[in-house]
Amino acid sequence: MEANIAIPSDRKNTWSGGGVRPFSASYGKMMMWFFILSDALTFSGFLAAYGLTRFKFIDSWPIADEVFTHIPFIHGEFPMYYVAFMTFVLIFSSVTMVLAVDAGHQMKKSKVTWYMFATIIGGLIFVGSQAWEWNTFINGTYGAVKTTDGKLLQFVKDGHQIALSDFVVGERNDGRVTHTKKNGLWFESGEEVSNYSLAQIKTSYAANPSIFVRSEQINLEEKQKIIFSREKGLAELAKAEQIVEGANLEVNEYGNTIFANFFFFITGFHGFHVLSGIVLNIIIFFNVILGTYEKRGHYEMVEKVGLYWHFVDLVWVFVFTFFYLV
Repeated sequence: MEANIAIPSDRKNTWSGGGVRPFSASYGKMMMWFFILSDALTFSGFLAAYGLTRFKFIDSWPIADEVFTHIPFIHGEFPMYYVAFMTFVLIFSSVTMVLAVDAGHQMKKSKVTWYMFATIIGGLIFVGSQAWEWNTFINGTYGAVKTTDGKLLQFVKDGHQIALSDFVVGERNDGRVTHTKKNGLWFESGEEVSNYSLAQIKTSYAANPSIFVRSEQINLEEKQKIIFSREKGLAELAKAEQIVEGANLEVNEYGNTIFANFFFFITGFHGFHVLSGIVLNIIIFFNVILGTYEKRGHYEMVEKVGLYWHFVDLVWVFVFTFFYLV
């Protein structure tokens, strides 16, 4: 037998919120703010871990101006130029999102459509640029050598880092090849074999007196990596055990491997957020075209996805500062 309990009228209003909206925000906007707050704490934890780790290994941390120097289809070294372009595009997409929200408040469907479209294009350019940057970082630029005691050795000429291809001569003659389906009856993927052998690198270095070896260690006073004398460089090369080309979760031609681990994880996590925002923006974009929000009489959904997009942009400012500027 069920008992019917009468609820006083004043408590009914209390149970339903009493008609009061915190900060005059709807339920959907409040939930978006809660999500943004929790996500902000997550990114804060990641960046704090990155900062502490960098401080611990400050004497071997890669120098950003020597790592991010590339521009698509253009040869040469342009430190941070393309990263700055990516950042500008993402921030500008935040501006177009603001304009879309403002147009929504004025119930101007055509303007909302165009501003949302511009925001989507900006996001796609950023994600595409980040994918290109990842590919460049993974494939590497110069190449380096890792010694038996875990040190990373790079090569310089006239004070500037050079690639292995700039001074190593001859063809690999130790019989090693990359294991692919084309060169074996039974195929099992293996590590990619470098174009050069350690013997070639040592011989080419010894034959070229203008080439010097430098360590991954940084002179903190000069903020430059330590360059060895020719004799010291030859002695360090004698301990070489592995050629490193590019960066992955195990080795990193630019310096400390932990840098690559953090770079892949944090920029990848942020890139996933941007990609998710693009998907949401595309859905909202088509709803705008279909007149969904015109029928509702408001464009609050555009405002809610706009909050998420601004958050993604703001997080990138911190990621950009931590990884590229500091």
